[in-house]
Amino acid sequence: MQFFEWHVEADGSHWNRLKELAPELKRLGMDSVWIPPVTKSQSAEDTGYSVYDLYDLGEFDQKGTVRTKYGTKQELIEAIQACKEAGIAVYVDLVMNHKAGADETETFQVVQVNDQDRTEVISEPFDIEGWTKFTFPGRGDRYSSFKWNFEHFNGTDYDAKDGRTGVFRIVGENKDWNENVDHEFGNYDYLMFANIDYNHPGVREEMIRWGRWIAETTGCDGFRLDAIKHINHHFIKDFVSAVLEDRGENFYIVGEFWNNDLGACQHFLDTVEYKIDLFDVSLHYKLCEASNSGRDFDLTTVFDDTLVKSHPLHAVTFVDNHDSQPDEALESWVQDWFKQSAYALILLRQDGYPVVFYGDYYGIGGENPIPGKKEAIDPLLHARYHKAYGEQQDYFDHPNTIGWVRLGVPDVEGSGCAVVISNGEDGEKRMFVGEDRAGEVWSDLTGNRGDQVTIGEDGFAAFPVTGGSVSVWCLGGAAE
Repeated sequence: MQFFEWHVEADGSHWNRLKELAPELKRLGMDSVWIPPVTKSQSAEDTGYSVYDLYDLGEFDQKGTVRTKYGTKQELIEAIQACKEAGIAVYVDLVMNHKAGADETETFQVVQVNDQDRTEVISEPFDIEGWTKFTFPGRGDRYSSFKWNFEHFNGTDYDAKDGRTGVFRIVGENKDWNENVDHEFGNYDYLMFANIDYNHPGVREEMIRWGRWIAETTGCDGFRLDAIKHINHHFIKDFVSAVLEDRGENFYIVGEFWNNDLGACQHFLDTVEYKIDLFDVSLHYKLCEASNSGRDFDLTTVFDDTLVKSHPLHAVTFVDNHDSQPDEALESWVQDWFKQSAYALILLRQDGYPVVFYGDYYGIGGENPIPGKKEAIDPLLHARYHKAYGEQQDYFDHPNTIGWVRLGVPDVEGSGCAVVISNGEDGEKRMFVGEDRAGEVWSDLTGNRGDQVTIGEDGFAAFPVTGGSVSVWCLGGAAE
């Protein structure tokens, strides 16, 4: 589970919430949780991506608070320990692209670039007053004596002297955008705030040291790396290699490479030598498109050009997340009518490492709250935990009605299921579940259908589905 959404209450209770819910999450079948950034941001209300001090986990009085949005360092450590005791791995979100909330301004020289093509310089060099000096007065030299200044960044977006905004590239020896980044906007090294310069050897050394420190300090089981298409890909490889050397090959790392171009994702995986997994952004956009297009979307193509199809062992599948939720930076929300079907497509198939989004499960807060879909997702979690085992056979032979079966395994009693999805009218799919199933009576675990299906002597049955929904047929079914 991605254990947060953008509008989680900013009252410092979130780590305690995780601690309390850990046993319940394990009961649902969650083996891991991805938690939000644990480091101090520029305010106690910030979701964690405007990172201020990487070494302050809610321990020092900085930016008007000791705790982060989610709680104190002690509460964080206790929540991680509770997860471990419940048998749940914890992956910490790392923000390494930029820093925000500097302690002081500095004067230095920049050129302004075209924000739509960062390779195009549109000014002569000039001085600005930038928020780039980080002295961490509340922490001092505890854990690290490294202090940041403009030499450690290669771009910023605000001139405090004239009160103007833009994309400003810092001028200096060996100062330029890094070439080993995404090529959107000509060069997408710069994203926001003070952009960390990974051409600087001192920066590279400090960030690797910090990566080792945070893994050791929190005792986490892995990382989620934020915004890696904006970070020198070769540094990501070095960072991952150093952390894995410390923590062992079982330390899990997944990267947010937000690009639905499958070729770009494959190139990135090649660059980092497949040491990490990537979120399947291509599949997310397919699910979003399917929800917006209704019956006009050809369901047989839903996995075409997706990471989970080309690299199933390196794909982390998801329906939505904190960035794609309504009113956020990458809004691409999967509509309610298709949400349960989308979760069936990631939870009940053999490939990919699926994520359940906190906002989908528990609901989204903020000015425009959205109720959670626990009742729709729970049956699918039950099916994944108890039913979705064994060989997978696909019946992707109709643009509006697709299905697949999992034949089950002897080790899991009663396992095996038949899944049918429709984005059009009511339909059915005749599928084979095994001759040894002959005579069994199967029900729909989702409760979307109240009828039952009897498996024929030949091991086949026609499994129905109501239009615009999903049914998960299995022995026991909804009555279980």
